[in-house]
Amino acid sequence: MSVTLTQGQGPAFTRIYSYGAARGENAVTNDEIIEPINSSDEWIRQRTGVVTRVRAVPTTSATDLATAAATEAIAKSGIDPAEIDLVICATISNVQQTPSMSAVVADRVGANPAAAYDSNAACAGFTYGVAQADALIRAGAAKYAVVIGAEKLSDVIDPTDRTISFLLGDGAGAVVIGPSDTPGISATVWGSDGSRADTVGMDHTLVEFRDGEAKWPTLRQEGPSVFRWAVWDMAKVAKQALEVAGVQASDLAAFVPHQANMRIIDEFAKQLGLPESVAIARDIETTGNTSAASVPLATHRLLEEHPELSGGLALQIGFGAGLVYGAQVVVLP
Repeated sequence: MSVTLTQGQGPAFTRIYSYGAARGENAVTNDEIIEPINSSDEWIRQRTGVVTRVRAVPTTSATDLATAAATEAIAKSGIDPAEIDLVICATISNVQQTPSMSAVVADRVGANPAAAYDSNAACAGFTYGVAQADALIRAGAAKYAVVIGAEKLSDVIDPTDRTISFLLGDGAGAVVIGPSDTPGISATVWGSDGSRADTVGMDHTLVEFRDGEAKWPTLRQEGPSVFRWAVWDMAKVAKQALEVAGVQASDLAAFVPHQANMRIIDEFAKQLGLPESVAIARDIETTGNTSAASVPLATHRLLEEHPELSGGLALQIGFGAGLVYGAQVVVLP
């Protein structure tokens, strides 16, 4: 007698219900960081568009930031925390390798015993998390998910580094994702190019640090190489994401790229041919580059400043270390 296996099956569509955000307590100006890198406020502004970056106090951890962002998102969603059965946290800066940040956050927000795991896709981490939550809910593996991008990058920078340290900030952004009667999250265009992984990443390993062979590992990047890759290759990915979603640039209400560099953002907008009606996230000016947190933080700010964007389409794209990337179109809550 044969037995038929039962597989999970969920709703046809999902959507983002709400956003939450938490930023580091201190706004750090360019003047406060230029001496160790022998630079100037003018140089940083012209090359990156950063005026200030937010950084957390020593007693605030990346997990604390993730908890605060998730708490706001859940409160706004109207979903009982006990009904959340999946928590995904995208991060590269959890200095405690285990337990996972997501499991701790799930317990703190009242979602215990939700399935929980951390994801390391660097600056693409949040868009990866959205893709996974969407797929898992539609597969019946979860009903409601919290996806968080959380970073305390001030823990993993060298203040004397001129390649990336002056860009980076601390913060967390979160969303609640659940079932929808209509499509709310498009298919994701994602991928990687590990052959160029050495252009952005940690300069040493924890083993080398443990054995006294290297200093504390910190982030480094080859700026010109990353800039060219982001501008040319990622613009193609953004266009592909629009095509996969079945929409045109003119259909968008907002464009939310990873907040890596203001020049990259402006070039993106130009290559996509975005009309003036599209709101473009430029959170990097006052928040800095917060890696996995940058897309949800930038979206949260856009929605606060422009509530009329609610219900519109937003193209979001993350890209970064390991040359990992992900892009999708979502309906804004």
